[in-house]
Amino acid sequence: HPFDLPQYQGAKILVVNGNFGCGSSREHAPQALAKWGIEAIIGESFAEIFLGNCLAIGIPCVTAEAAIITQIQNRLEQEPETPVELDLSIPEVRCGDQSFPVTINEGNRQMLLTGTWDTCGQLVSNREAIEATAAKLPYLAWNK
Repeated sequence: HPFDLPQYQGAKILVVNGNFGCGSSREHAPQALAKWGIEAIIGESFAEIFLGNCLAIGIPCVTAEAAIITQIQNRLEQEPETPVELDLSIPEVRCGDQSFPVTINEGNRQMLLTGTWDTCGQLVSNREAIEATAAKLPYLAWNK
């Protein structure tokens, strides 16, 4: 497996093909990738639940045309030390001296750029404001 090859140790960006994550809908799949060190995934397409689970833990998944993915993969096979960077502000991926456009859902992109992808974390850190709002809701009167 490529993860076992010495030239790919320490890789932070995974470059994949179509429908990546299909059959891996549980949150454990992206968690395992994150624990291995993957911080972003670039692919042709993603399985919907896998994509959502990646977003839930802050792993951006961006798409590019198949020809671009093949070009990046070929370059990394020939020159594994080539730096790969993902810039969500543009959005684009840089592979060595080349740049390629990538696509990401605008809502997902904004959440990742602003740090608001972690909805559970937001709820915990805003507990007092949430409790104050909940106290004003008539359908939560049982809570008083």
